[in-house]
Amino acid sequence: MRTPLLAGNWKLNCTRDEARALAQAIVDGSKNATDREVMIAPTFVSLDVVADVVAGSNVGLGAQDVYWEASGAFTGEVSAPMLKDARCTHAIIGHSERRQFFGETDYTVARKVAAAVENDLSPVVCVGESLDQREAGTTMGVIEKQIAGGLCELPAEHYPKLVIAYEPVWAIGTGKVATPDQAEDVHAHIRKLLETVLTPAAASATRILYGGSVKPDNVDELMTRPNVDGALVGGASLKADDFLRIVNFAS
Repeated sequence: MRTPLLAGNWKLNCTRDEARALAQAIVDGSKNATDREVMIAPTFVSLDVVADVVAGSNVGLGAQDVYWEASGAFTGEVSAPMLKDARCTHAIIGHSERRQFFGETDYTVARKVAAAVENDLSPVVCVGESLDQREAGTTMGVIEKQIAGGLCELPAEHYPKLVIAYEPVWAIGTGKVATPDQAEDVHAHIRKLLETVLTPAAASATRILYGGSVKPDNVDELMTRPNVDGALVGGASLKADDFLRIVNFAS
């Protein structure tokens, strides 16, 4: 059995005071969610205040990115040891916005994954196709390339830390969402790919989240699919009531 993970990616939102208040509301509303895991990822500048709020709770702390070098002349970057020191438990890697706007590649994803696991951070590795790629029928090929390239430096002893997030780019922030069957088809394919990149046992144990306009009114049906192990939530994670409805999906 894979424990569901409901993760909130706050992106470029929330001042420190807003982050503190939102985190507190999520901690308070997640206390009874004992059969699932919760994680929230604020901006770097709010990691410390959110870490204080989630300390001792069942809510984990994620970073929205990580750099692969531990230190050095890399202006603006934040390393895995720094994130671990900031009490992070997870790091989101390869989000489509990082790929689209900041030049993220499968190569840089692989290096970041290796740095994360070496510092006891669970990498949430994002994969997904654009609308043009889906309409061209190349979804599975795109996913295969991203999985193979992004996980090529993941040591076998760290397989249990891995989380995959399937985020169809055409469904992020658009209000569109893959149908539960579309999500399940891709998630099942990802699990088969993981059997070749990792091992069959590791593939079976790896959680695969769906990310792409997850909302209170579609989470229940999405979570009925056997290979959907949780959600990576964007906009809805910024409203405590909406995110808590997702966290407390009907199981």
